[in-house]
Amino acid sequence: MDVFEKIRAQQGAERTPVWMVGEQLADIIRHDERAQEIVSCDLDQPGMSLADCEKKIKAFADKHKTGNFACVIPSEAERIIREFYGITETQTAASEAGVALNLEDYF
Repeated sequence: MDVFEKIRAQQGAERTPVWMVGEQLADIIRHDERAQEIVSCDLDQPGMSLADCEKKIKAFADKHKTGNFACVIPSEAERIIREFYGITETQTAASEAGVALNLEDYF
């Protein structure tokens, strides 16, 4: 079973919070084979499921609640997902052509 099949198997019902985590995780690792390997191994481990990751995102949202409203913007969710699965920015900074880009070179 490849990593994307593992993600789909854990997502559950469409449009639920866990499903959304799976969609964002798949987008993050789509063009990075090394990140796919890391996530594939992690998804087989206890405490590393999409549901466990979603709990981290929800905890962040609850901690930063404004009144009765809690939300996590996409960049915050991506940071939490990356930290949870140990995926660094440089691991996914490859273009579709497979050329690694270091964004610091442009600053």
